[in-house]
Amino acid sequence: MIQFKTIGEIQNALLNKSVTCLSLVNDYLNTISQKNETLNAFIEIYSSEAIELAIKADEDIANGSIKKLTGCVIGIKDLLCYKNHNSSGGSKILSNFQSTFTATAVQRLINEGAIIIGRQNCDEFGMGSANENSAFGVVRNAANTDKVSGGSSGGSAVAVQAGMCHASIGTDTGGSVRQPAGFCGVIGMKPTYSRVSRWGLKAYASSFDTIGPITNSVEDAALITQIMAGHDENDATSSTVEVRNYQEYDVNKKYKIAYFTEALESEGLNNEVKEATLARLEYFKNNGHQVQGVSFPIMKHLLPTYYILTTAEASSNLARYDGVKYGHRTENSNDLISLYKKTRAEGFGKEVKRRIMLGTFVLSASYYDAYYTKAQKVRKKIMEETEKLLSEYDFLVSPTAPTTAFDIGKKIDNPVEAFLADLYTVHANVVGNPAISIPNGNDKEGMPIGIQIMGRNFDEKNIFQFAKLIS
Repeated sequence: MIQFKTIGEIQNALLNKSVTCLSLVNDYLNTISQKNETLNAFIEIYSSEAIELAIKADEDIANGSIKKLTGCVIGIKDLLCYKNHNSSGGSKILSNFQSTFTATAVQRLINEGAIIIGRQNCDEFGMGSANENSAFGVVRNAANTDKVSGGSSGGSAVAVQAGMCHASIGTDTGGSVRQPAGFCGVIGMKPTYSRVSRWGLKAYASSFDTIGPITNSVEDAALITQIMAGHDENDATSSTVEVRNYQEYDVNKKYKIAYFTEALESEGLNNEVKEATLARLEYFKNNGHQVQGVSFPIMKHLLPTYYILTTAEASSNLARYDGVKYGHRTENSNDLISLYKKTRAEGFGKEVKRRIMLGTFVLSASYYDAYYTKAQKVRKKIMEETEKLLSEYDFLVSPTAPTTAFDIGKKIDNPVEAFLADLYTVHANVVGNPAISIPNGNDKEGMPIGIQIMGRNFDEKNIFQFAKLIS
């Protein structure tokens, strides 16, 4: 199989007739058949449909018609709706649920010629940092199948890493695109909150959830984000801010970069990840960028704030899965209350139950002000302090995760330790700012290390510009 790094390379090959869309799709299907049984990245493959679309695309090319994503074979996370296709959110509670419409972000890609090849495994409702919480089993890292893929978009990251599709569309609530991208040595982009419509995304935490691409190149991440971005009348939270051209690059531009001293002094930070990050910061300096360490004492409140607020929102959002309207329904109920209880007990996994209970607790009358209200105030403070820093610096840089991919099963019984895998990524979700993870070498075991770049709201263009310069 010919490996193409960018969509541009694919389209050049299509126009030169060195490949066809059909041959590309068949190559990806063959790769999936060889690797997916081990890696478990895809839950379902749309083989016949992808072949039909590829044949149609080849006919269009022969007639002189080519769209922005013609020839781009994409997988979508199981949290995204795709009309007349099953969509379970990685959960038993939505087993056999079929979407009646297509998510706006997915539809915009289809409109530009993308071929959707299948739906990808993920942590149940996006709740996890290792893709060990899926009802469809763990996703394994292609660099070492004893290691986790990262989560919650683990299947999406591994599919790109292993060459089972050209790009993937994941979702990011606390790092769920960036962290698995970092663990798998690929690129993961979280746009500004509201930049991409959430219509058709199964909600975990509505004020945090975002949709973003996982790719092998910055160019593709920029192109796919630009196509998905923009206001959507179906999503009242989607922004009307103009979408800029993300694909213009200035190779001579220099930036002011800050890093948090607390981030690099964290006791949970792996030494090899720290050394790789420091080396990259030195590289920035040597290439004419200004780099400065800054103190961010409020950083210690990021994870508690994130988990209080997201569990509260999850408790509310997941109340809809009750066995009445759609999805799993228990066969052992005697009345309405037992229907609710038994359906949810049978349908939800352990981690989802844990977060629903935590969220219900912090929203309870006795503890609402002590936890939820206080966390909202802290969130606002974090936003203000972050905005202040980004008025002085172009980017905030950190490791994507404190470690490289860890052994499967190592942290599954210690949720607090598992939560620490999101130590650096949750910041962008708490404040809503865009952030990207790009590869930053490997550790001694050959496992990928990621570095994260966070920028100002709606400044995806400069993030892509900088990422392109240094990738």
